[in-house]
Amino acid sequence: MSKLGFVGLGIMGAPMAAHLLSAGHELFVNTLGPVPETLTAAGATVCANGKDVADRSEIVFIMVPDTPDVEAVLFSADGVAEGLSAGKIVVDMSSISPVATKAFAARINALGCTYLDAPVSGGEVGAKAASLTIMVGGPEAAFETVKPLFAVMGKNITLVGDNGAGQTTKVANQIIVALTIEAVGEALLLASKAGADPAKVRQALMGGFASSRILEVHGQRMIERNFDPGFRITLHQKDLNLALDTARALGVALPNTGTAQELFNACAAHDGAAWDHSGMVRALELLADHEIGQTA
Repeated sequence: MSKLGFVGLGIMGAPMAAHLLSAGHELFVNTLGPVPETLTAAGATVCANGKDVADRSEIVFIMVPDTPDVEAVLFSADGVAEGLSAGKIVVDMSSISPVATKAFAARINALGCTYLDAPVSGGEVGAKAASLTIMVGGPEAAFETVKPLFAVMGKNITLVGDNGAGQTTKVANQIIVALTIEAVGEALLLASKAGADPAKVRQALMGGFASSRILEVHGQRMIERNFDPGFRITLHQKDLNLALDTARALGVALPNTGTAQELFNACAAHDGAAWDHSGMVRALELLADHEIGQTA
């Protein structure tokens, strides 16, 4: 049994923390707002702040929305950094800037501690099912120490490289996801406008080379008009901003990523920031003056 800390108990963090508890570990937690009763009932100890979490834990996990949130959790007054002592490990599982991650790691290393960036893919469903994909950047020794804990929360766990590599991999993941959503949306929209049954088109494509998890799950969402969030557009906008900012710093052109971001921006302008990211198709539908499934 390890003494673990967990800061950030939102849609993703709460089920991830619950898996650590279920595995028999002692858990010290802190989050904005109330700690879910399911965690306290299972034995989690509520701490007043990040400093208290870090002081009482050997390994501290962080799962918050964005780069400024991670910085605040780590380095604000009574933050995690103030409770660290030499030899402890900080694991940031948020999706944030690769550049900022390297700076955060350097500051934690200066305290005699180790830092892993370990963003995840799989959304709320993956968090609840403990089937997340976890992409890790940082020292191999720390990775091997934490790997059994990652295995409690996910299935596909890969050490990609040094600090920042995990976040870079997550940015790449989000580019692929956004562009595939856009491709599926265009394909089903064209089929529907041409008078074909989009449900049958999707079924046919699922047996061919165009098959993908996004065609399977988000194609179904598009057909059923179900845009209740599993992963909100506003969060994907954040991730594509990270991609475009990183590309700009590296002198890399990402033209289709830029297009996907503009489609998300159009959705947000139509009160869709909280839609599931499969709702990108609604921007395409506005351009075509046609909804998938509508009679041509």
